[in-house]
Amino acid sequence: MSEPYHFTHHGAVRGVTGSCHQLHLADGRSLLVDIGLFQGAETSPDGASAQQLEVTFSLQGVVALVVTHVHIDHVGRLPYLLAAGFTGPILCSQASAHLLPMVLEDALKVGFTRDAGLVARVLAQLQRQIVPLHYKQWHALPAGAAGAPAWRLRLQGAGHILGSAYVEIDIGQGASAQRVVFSGDLGAPYTPLLPAPQPPQAADVVVLESTYGDRVHEARKTRRQRLQALCEHAFGNGGTVLIPAFSIGRTQELLCELEDIIHRNRQRPAAPGVNWRDITIVVDSPLAADFTAGYSKLKAHWDDEARSQAANGRHPLDFAQVKTVGPHELHMKVVQLLATSGQPAIVIAASGMCSGGRIVNYLKAMLGDARHDILFCGYQAAGTPGRAIQACKPGGTVRLDGQDIAVRAKVHTLSGYSAHADQADLLNFVTRIGAGQGPAHRALRQVRLVHGDAGAKATLARLVRQRLPGVDVVVP
Repeated sequence: MSEPYHFTHHGAVRGVTGSCHQLHLADGRSLLVDIGLFQGAETSPDGASAQQLEVTFSLQGVVALVVTHVHIDHVGRLPYLLAAGFTGPILCSQASAHLLPMVLEDALKVGFTRDAGLVARVLAQLQRQIVPLHYKQWHALPAGAAGAPAWRLRLQGAGHILGSAYVEIDIGQGASAQRVVFSGDLGAPYTPLLPAPQPPQAADVVVLESTYGDRVHEARKTRRQRLQALCEHAFGNGGTVLIPAFSIGRTQELLCELEDIIHRNRQRPAAPGVNWRDITIVVDSPLAADFTAGYSKLKAHWDDEARSQAANGRHPLDFAQVKTVGPHELHMKVVQLLATSGQPAIVIAASGMCSGGRIVNYLKAMLGDARHDILFCGYQAAGTPGRAIQACKPGGTVRLDGQDIAVRAKVHTLSGYSAHADQADLLNFVTRIGAGQGPAHRALRQVRLVHGDAGAKATLARLVRQRLPGVDVVVP
């Protein structure tokens, strides 16, 4: 029997960035899932890269774009999709509908144009096309010709960032219906603020991310202890902790964790003569500040723990130690102050892979000073400065803004703060489909692994085959 659908993977195939997948029906209708930006050295099979952003694949028959979440490696090419003539609906969760225009406005101004009128027109078109969807509710997709299968989709919480979703698509009706699931980026359990994702009730095919398919994260208690210890180490040296972080998701999760550390340790020193309650946490990103305000307005999407803290008078995203930096002139003054003064501080600044943004100025000023500590808590793609810093031996150099910068600061990686599911979580997602939620309408037939380095995909593929014998595991 011929399949009623097939896939094209336009991105997140040779790495983790540039997510873009297309589900084709036999009658020519298709659905796009994400339209992300490439970062570092990663490319798509058709040659798209960080330098080649135009959408060159055909849009004929594309009935809608589904956005799993608003990270730039999942939505960054959306302006180029609009420029290529896409006028269909942009389906996303309600929280993503609130955050998406903010992400794209910043992306347009930084990487596309400073023409305010053009930016306004693109954003107005975007707002006309966005269709916010509730989690767990089915949404009918456009019908085909007479006799063609009906199809529908629904979003389920993915626990990755606020508004993130995995996508369930039913093709056909009744006993012959087939279900395709796109995982998007799945969150790890015990992520600050967000409920953990629950596996689908049923699936025939799962397109699964594999970012951490070859490793397991630290436990929450362990990661918090390590974060506290490395901060106290830097403060004792008269140094600063620099954390490259994406403006949305990681920044807010780190703020929650740091608020909890301060709350637990408010009566004890962070270093000789320095109390934890007196530590300054610098959020040096106007965009991150805007997103944090957006997170605060969307408390209904927080998990029970975060809502309970807020109800008891704690403010996990807006507490006394947090200072935001707006104008560029103030940013440069803060860089100079922290590079020379020995004032204890934690700086959270974009970009998360050090490929631009304000973190680069901190790194240029402070990487060469052994008093400071650099903390990576998110994935660093191949070819990015973040990956180069992680791999650099003490005393070596990395290239930033055309300069060779010595690396004498201590470099740490805490994978426990990754917003991505780890190997165990990914295996649980696919092996527990239908568990405890009623019978699956059809046994899982295929898992397609995307959004991972070659080693991570190969390791995860081997484990899925072991755990699910008879399931076809495809690495596109």
